[in-house]
Amino acid sequence: MRALVVEDDPGIASGLQTSMRQAGYAVDLCTTLDAAWLALSVEPFDVMVLDLGLPDGDGIDLLARVRRQAAPAAGRETLPRNDLPVLIMTARDGVSDRIDGLDGGADDYIVKPFDANELMARLRAMLRRAGGRSNPLIEHGELLVNPAAHTVMRAGQPVVLGGKEFALLLTLLQARPQVLSKSRLESSLYGFGEALESNAIEVHIHHLRRKLGEQLIKTVRGVGYFMPHETADGNARR
Repeated sequence: MRALVVEDDPGIASGLQTSMRQAGYAVDLCTTLDAAWLALSVEPFDVMVLDLGLPDGDGIDLLARVRRQAAPAAGRETLPRNDLPVLIMTARDGVSDRIDGLDGGADDYIVKPFDANELMARLRAMLRRAGGRSNPLIEHGELLVNPAAHTVMRAGQPVVLGGKEFALLLTLLQARPQVLSKSRLESSLYGFGEALESNAIEVHIHHLRRKLGEQLIKTVRGVGYFMPHETADGNARR
């Protein structure tokens, strides 16, 4: 999961970045509205955590700009997803402030100071809703995945995955049966400035297949990777 944190307080930003990375997010940090808009325009983020009081304006203005975007026409710059899940994180705790934020297009609202575990739970709930799920667990054939606990069971047996392996598995599960390109997977797993080997995705895919089954992840040569849906009898289908 690729997350954008828009926050100008160094202490809050650093702590949040650390907590989210430990939870498996690839996190990018912006301290101004202009920098956040640029980041949103060039990278496919899965979620945004947005402060309101920023040096160059109000975060509500950035949220409004994202929400009113349409799909880009041919030849135009890439535009942020207008359905991007957004969590407002702010010291403004008035009822009217929360109403304005939610009516302005935010999916959730948390007031500073906050507990990092609560913020993570709110992000998970937002991503479930965005993916059309209500169940906090993800089932796929023999797999049972718990995003909150970072656990994977295969046929009732626990399987230990590395952090990037788990993040890649979640990305493919949540996108199924869409084919995701190598570059899209890299964007989901690695933030700006993170070291990335040219064959990192191939290595992670190899490890997942070895641990969870060779048929789990399909390759579309020259295009990317996908996980097929499951039929009622548990067999894979595209």
